[in-house]
Amino acid sequence: MILEKKVIFIFGIAKFDGQFESTSFTTAKFLARYNKVYYIDYPYTVKDYFLNRHTSEFNKRRKAFFNSSLCLLDTDIENLKILILPPVLSINFLPENWIYRWLLRRSENLIIRRLKQIMTRMKINELVFINSFNFHYPDVSIALKPILSVYHCVDPLVIDHDRRHGIVSEHMIVKNADLIVCTSLQLYREKKAENINTFFIPNAADLEHSVKAMDPSLEVHPLVGEIAGPRVGYFGNIERRMDFDLLAKLALLNPAVNFVFAGPVSEQYIPDGFRQMDNVHFIGRIPYDLMPSVIKGFDVAIIPFKKDEVSATIFPLKLFEYLGAGKPVIATDFNPDLKVFTRDTVYYCSSAQEFTGAIADSISQNNDQAKKARLLVASENTWEKRLTEFSTLIAEFYQYASSNKTI
Repeated sequence: MILEKKVIFIFGIAKFDGQFESTSFTTAKFLARYNKVYYIDYPYTVKDYFLNRHTSEFNKRRKAFFNSSLCLLDTDIENLKILILPPVLSINFLPENWIYRWLLRRSENLIIRRLKQIMTRMKINELVFINSFNFHYPDVSIALKPILSVYHCVDPLVIDHDRRHGIVSEHMIVKNADLIVCTSLQLYREKKAENINTFFIPNAADLEHSVKAMDPSLEVHPLVGEIAGPRVGYFGNIERRMDFDLLAKLALLNPAVNFVFAGPVSEQYIPDGFRQMDNVHFIGRIPYDLMPSVIKGFDVAIIPFKKDEVSATIFPLKLFEYLGAGKPVIATDFNPDLKVFTRDTVYYCSSAQEFTGAIADSISQNNDQAKKARLLVASENTWEKRLTEFSTLIAEFYQYASSNKTI
């Protein structure tokens, strides 16, 4: 029994037109098959408003910022609307104290007022509110009095910008939520200690998109194709989670292998000299719709994350995207829980030497049987399956909540 014929507000951490596919918006599109869904776009701050005034993203929202009658944008899905919020205060730089919380309440009031205007206009009396990892505005759900309040916890709080107020705010959300769904077992263990109604449903991948990499007619992306093989590749954000010490050793140990990194780069985390290595190539951000053509050019796909307490909470989407493309996958042993889901299809390594051996084995043993095994694992971890589980869980809790029963 999935959730059907309900009104759902999803307050995500991602903008609806962001550069990458997000768990928040993917969830919204799935739930809109059977429900009326309003995706609450992550709000611009006053600073964002002035910095982005000449962008196409700003122009999509310009008329909606201060006019509630124009704040609902259509999508290509009939039951999915984008709800644009007015700009809110730029206050994250402040320390965690009563002044910050007082000003935050002013921003939350702007958000709540806009949402209530839409509820009145659309005659919404009952709703499900899903906070999709938007830990910055913890009290919005409470003010709307939904039948069911859900917190979708998809990542740990890592960077200073998020942790400054996010730790306190997320604790408030977790305490007040009727239901919490976590995308990794480690996050599940942490949140379960705070709220007994916590469940684990892992991330997944769009298999229909990833499998395009196996289409013989698909050409390898030219930025990848111009690099000589064999190619060991990574597709995604290039940032603090990555073990650059390990990667530098790999490049030295494997001079005949070219290491290709496709994605936006947080330059402050790239060690001196790494870019200058002859067999290291950064090709920049590639749109998600072109992802199959990039991964098709990889002989081996990698997930070289650091092994630490933060990485232990990560259940990366790219793991199943790689497998869905039929590619050999090598990862550091950053999250031991992943082995349960990938069985024997992924190499997990703890050193550059192990990684080097896995690269050689992956290239030499990449046969049709191995590809079929990877596709089977990917087919068991699709968004279709995971979000069906998510919807079914919400439906169960909704039934109890609407009947005034305690779960």
